[in-house]
Amino acid sequence: MSRRSTGGRQDGGSGSGPEFRGGAWLRGAGPDSDIAICTRVRLARNVQGYHFSPRLDADEARELRDFVVDRLQKPGLPEKLSIIDLDTIDELERSVLVERHLISRELATARRPRAAAIDADEAVAIMINEEDHLRMQVFAAGLELTGAWQRAERLDDALIQRLPIAWSEEFGFQTSCPTNTGTGLRISVMLHLPGLVWSEDIERATNAAQKVHLAVRGLYGEGSRALGDFYQVSNQITLGRDEPQILADVKLAVSRLVTWEREVREALLRGSARVRTLDRIHRALGIIERAQILTSEESLGCLSALRFGIEEKVLTGFEASAVNRAFLMSQPGHLQRDSKQRLDAEERDERRAKLLREVLKLQ
Repeated sequence: MSRRSTGGRQDGGSGSGPEFRGGAWLRGAGPDSDIAICTRVRLARNVQGYHFSPRLDADEARELRDFVVDRLQKPGLPEKLSIIDLDTIDELERSVLVERHLISRELATARRPRAAAIDADEAVAIMINEEDHLRMQVFAAGLELTGAWQRAERLDDALIQRLPIAWSEEFGFQTSCPTNTGTGLRISVMLHLPGLVWSEDIERATNAAQKVHLAVRGLYGEGSRALGDFYQVSNQITLGRDEPQILADVKLAVSRLVTWEREVREALLRGSARVRTLDRIHRALGIIERAQILTSEESLGCLSALRFGIEEKVLTGFEASAVNRAFLMSQPGHLQRDSKQRLDAEERDERRAKLLREVLKLQ
């Protein structure tokens, strides 16, 4: 059995101008992008000769981080990565990276020495000293599993050449958590599912996904809520199936969810349901246009309805990519960095209402 087959960037401004740079999930492009926002391929890897992360003390974690960073900075990698020492940036900047899905909440709040390596387009990010020594992530817009996987595979092959990766002939890649052992591969797709939520079919859809061994989680992964009708759907099995099988399984299951969502949206815009659906969309637009205070949860709900209306051609004059930017820029970390000051909850709610109108050009 082969080793392969076993199984702080500155944006400036409010985000509405040409200087705004965002990751793949913000572009509103790619296959099935009306529903599938972004595809992420994540590979969990560990380095031989070091304890797994749960047993790393500070000195060993620092030594490991420095060793990995040194190898990442040597020429020849297929990706040009910038290193961010997460110990030297403040909590706000770490929050921004979490909101951009470049690092996890766990890595942001961890006490041990850790770092991240990120490319200029925010399509590739490597977390160092998270639950595993390395968590490689590749992002692609829309439902683009094959392209994201091929890019991740090239990076993985290059890292295997320069790092002694923990590997077992019997079990495959060795990981801190047994659920990642084998390929160490997690494929997740961020889906926007307002139709299934509004029609109260989301529980049935979630149960159907779980029956084929998919995990359905909130916007920021495990333990998070599904804010703004966004869900992350990912494979649960990494051992006993090779990478092409996992890719095929996830693509088939997610494609069925996408089809289901489209069918439900059509139903919501027909017959007696149409008036209620249009009312919900236009009420959301009215709130964004007029509200002086918007909580994070309320703004996400309104933006979800707005995006639904744009994708279904109910609303004109907007682009889904602008709504995606508004979604990101309304998050607490981005709000405060954009404002260049720390804001309490009430100040954030006031600033959020104004910023959404700026980004969406409603004033």
